[in-house]
Amino acid sequence: MLIWLILVPVIAAALIGLAKAPGRATALASATFTLIMGLWAVISTTLNPECANCACWSTFAGHDLQFTLSLPLSRIMLLLSVLVTFAAILGLKAPSKEAERSWSVSALLLSTGAIGAFLSDNIISFYAFHELALIPTFVMIGYYGRSDRRTIAWNATLYLGLASMILLAGLLLLCNQMGAWSFSAMKEAVAAGVVPSGCVVAGLLLVGFGTLVSLFPFHSWAAPAYASAPTPIAMLHAGVLKKFGLYGLFTLAWAFGPACTEFFGCWNNVLLVLLLGNVLWVGAVTMSQSRLDDLLGNSSVMHMGYIFLAFAAYVALGGNNELAFKGAAVLMLAHGLTIAMLFLLNGQIEHQTRTLEMDSLGGLATKLPWLGFLFGLAGMASIGLPLLANFAGEFTVFVSCFQGWNSGEPQFDCCVLNTISGWFGGLGPVQLATVFALWGLVISAIYMLRAFRRIFEGETGPATERATKLSKSDVLSAVFLAFFIVVFGIFPFIVL
Repeated sequence: MLIWLILVPVIAAALIGLAKAPGRATALASATFTLIMGLWAVISTTLNPECANCACWSTFAGHDLQFTLSLPLSRIMLLLSVLVTFAAILGLKAPSKEAERSWSVSALLLSTGAIGAFLSDNIISFYAFHELALIPTFVMIGYYGRSDRRTIAWNATLYLGLASMILLAGLLLLCNQMGAWSFSAMKEAVAAGVVPSGCVVAGLLLVGFGTLVSLFPFHSWAAPAYASAPTPIAMLHAGVLKKFGLYGLFTLAWAFGPACTEFFGCWNNVLLVLLLGNVLWVGAVTMSQSRLDDLLGNSSVMHMGYIFLAFAAYVALGGNNELAFKGAAVLMLAHGLTIAMLFLLNGQIEHQTRTLEMDSLGGLATKLPWLGFLFGLAGMASIGLPLLANFAGEFTVFVSCFQGWNSGEPQFDCCVLNTISGWFGGLGPVQLATVFALWGLVISAIYMLRAFRRIFEGETGPATERATKLSKSDVLSAVFLAFFIVVFGIFPFIVL
């Protein structure tokens, strides 16, 4: 039955593309169906875990499609996908009727690719669905993007195309080595004594997956692409598809069990340095932005560093760090909802004022109080305010990084680094990286509070005076995402 989560949006996209059905209305009907079906699938398989791999979920016309909800993160990612898809379609505001068709088709195809990837147990299917989702991203940026859209689209195409080839090489080498072509088969192979090995293969996977997630220094494609993309595409790519790489890394680490340390361990300290580039370097870049779309794009890149930190903590303890895995799951869900909501509001601000230059705005909360309230809530979630979803994820990740740190064993191969570690109470590489990464919370607060002040407070400017009122769909789409950000913040055990 999971196949209908893929078939329905594809059929809807075909009908819209062939001009046989209205654009936004058809897309909204499809998004509503996938939302209802997705929620039902997540809830029913959670209440009855034995059904996560039942035949009714994974077969169609007698063929095993290898779709499953039994993988640890698949239900979380399906939940994120259907929630953001519905909000993106509900809040869709295209500049013309023709553009509305293109925007609707692209959003549906992007969502289909993401859902297909997250439901796939087969690794080739997992990879292929992601490649499908990249195509509408490139096309939409090139045709409907902001700024120098053609250059940005080509830059993203080259980065992600090369990363995909590197990733495919790594996956093929790994599958051939393991003699398994699905995540569950890999777990069974490891249980049977097959040990994944090869620093080169692990490096290919980290570079391939890492570039798709915008890991520093392979990140420069991401912020311009998100800033330039039409609103629904930015919401779906930054909020949902970007989690593909992290999903792949965590699912492989889960399949390898304790062997994940041997496989990924040779790169773990390098990863710790790179993720600090995301948090500190990209965080500093974010503070310097003058446009809201550029600020949000860089902010999304910055926050990926925290989830990579959870991955490093998970690998460091040989997969025996349940908090790191769960913290990453909550943070992926929370970040996806929050950044999607921020890009949705970014599009509404541009639609109302015709500008995203923060210095040209001001006093917008007096004209559009609902917009000010909702942006404030999403902004506070982004910087980790307690009782909002991001806080639960970030707090769990940071706590998980100190699991097993005081074992008394030297944690570095270099005696000089062990001496320096001793000055800090014996902190290991993961813990030292966490201490530096915590400064990202300060950086986030600076740029987000400053952005809110410049846009919504103070005297109104000429751009602000152009604002009229939000439509019902504008408010409802943002409130829909805000509801889940609050619910998962107050009740994180729903995800944990």
